[in-house]
Amino acid sequence: MKRLWLYCLLLLPWAAFGGRAVESRKPNILLILADDLGYSDLGCYGSEIETPNLDALARGGLRFTQFYNTARCWPSRAAILTGYYAQAVRRDTVPGVRSGTLGTRPPWAPLLPDMLRPLGYRSYHSGKWHLDGKPLGNGFDHSYSVDDHDRHFAPRQHTEDGVPLPAVVPGTGYYTTTAIASHAIRCLREHAENHRGEPFFGYLAFTSPHFPLQAPAEDIARYRDKYLRGWDVMRGERWDRMHRMGIGGGALSAVERDVGPPYAFPDALRALGPDEVDRPLPWERLTPSQRVFQATKMAVHAAMVDRMDREIGRVLEQLRSMGAMEDTLVLFLSDNGASAEMMVRGDGHDVDAACGTGATFLSLGPGWSTMANTPFRRHKTWVHEGGISTPLIVHWPRGIAARGKLRHGPGHVVDLLPTLLEVAGGSVPAAWADVPRPAAPGRSLVPSFARDGAVAHDSLWWLHEGNRALRMGQWKIVAAGKDRPWELYDLSKDRSESRDLAASRPGKVRELAERWNRETAACAGLAGNLRAVRGAAGEAP
Repeated sequence: MKRLWLYCLLLLPWAAFGGRAVESRKPNILLILADDLGYSDLGCYGSEIETPNLDALARGGLRFTQFYNTARCWPSRAAILTGYYAQAVRRDTVPGVRSGTLGTRPPWAPLLPDMLRPLGYRSYHSGKWHLDGKPLGNGFDHSYSVDDHDRHFAPRQHTEDGVPLPAVVPGTGYYTTTAIASHAIRCLREHAENHRGEPFFGYLAFTSPHFPLQAPAEDIARYRDKYLRGWDVMRGERWDRMHRMGIGGGALSAVERDVGPPYAFPDALRALGPDEVDRPLPWERLTPSQRVFQATKMAVHAAMVDRMDREIGRVLEQLRSMGAMEDTLVLFLSDNGASAEMMVRGDGHDVDAACGTGATFLSLGPGWSTMANTPFRRHKTWVHEGGISTPLIVHWPRGIAARGKLRHGPGHVVDLLPTLLEVAGGSVPAAWADVPRPAAPGRSLVPSFARDGAVAHDSLWWLHEGNRALRMGQWKIVAAGKDRPWELYDLSKDRSESRDLAASRPGKVRELAERWNRETAACAGLAGNLRAVRGAAGEAP
């Protein structure tokens, strides 16, 4: 009998991770964040774009089909690195509180690297920042920060370890995606040389495929004629592939032909020339010249995604050369859905220049954004599924038993911090334990790493620029604007939000709306006065 009990105890670590023994040493962590990537923009999520490196991670790990962001770049980054909704930490707008892009986090909301440092981790940031404070003042040991988001070939504002770098001279071969990956590789090499045996956290925050649509000419050439059949046909083809993969759920949403960019810039639209369109019109209604122009724009977007995948491949190869791939938890996701925004910034737009060069400032627009967010409605900034749904790939050979599996339970970017803290040490480090911290809304995803694991939320909450939503179980309420009525959807049958049930289920709408109001008040209270809402924080999911 004693031998039997001993045998059972020895099997516990194996059983806890679905039959794969996990050693007690802490894993490395590599968190990769894309910018404005659509839900279906990866091959392993149904795209025609070539993403072999991310597809390989998906085959060897997990794909989450109902994972959510905040619908916008800076709120998502705050939620990822603090574990709180962005409004609670003043990084999205709260009335009467200095918040949003100019908001400063309260002292109880350190970033993840500051929490990992007492656990023995070194942390490296490469790419976009878009948070308050500076990387090295928030726990990172090294940082390359691209602060100019208007130029992929020649940024004027970028820093290394907080020191301003000279503006990049146009035509010198610089490209942001490559430069961001190269910095991450240098950090990994230095880590292998000087800190072998210590775990690391790498935060690889690409600026692609965010506008302006700019990519190396050789990358664009691979996709130049691929999109001439148009967004309607190719959206259907994406959905067919997704359906066969078991991704998406429900049916393909109807195209909202009258929904254009979230912000109107009529002067910019005129500057972009006669081939630009600001509505997802039926492809056959476009002129031949418009079709060529629009297909070329999408070719540039595809090239940006393709190049990002290639650069991720270089980073992964560095991990393999270090012998670190088995012990590294890799996560990949996007900060929001694909964007329907259309504007001209930076160096302006030359209508006579070739699409995708530094002389052009082009955006994806609502036609191709609708395809990129297949099968969902709406785009970045909206909190319908198209604005908040992201691919999430999780790969960790030593810690994930399931390979190539799908996870259909809903999750949110606030779940990432508790997940990473659990694999790194199991709880908030002692150095931060004495800082009064309100209850956080996230749930660790670690149970989903087991063969049959799942993670449950009471609810998930959204608010951005008046766009509102709450998901509780299979039900979701959503409104496109602060003065718009609630819509109600049963996401177990209608993930694409095609059948509004608000009129037939008013009681369910009231139930979810009351929950949304409570969580909104709790977030606003945390942002404005922590002491006054310590009790209300318990209302968080």
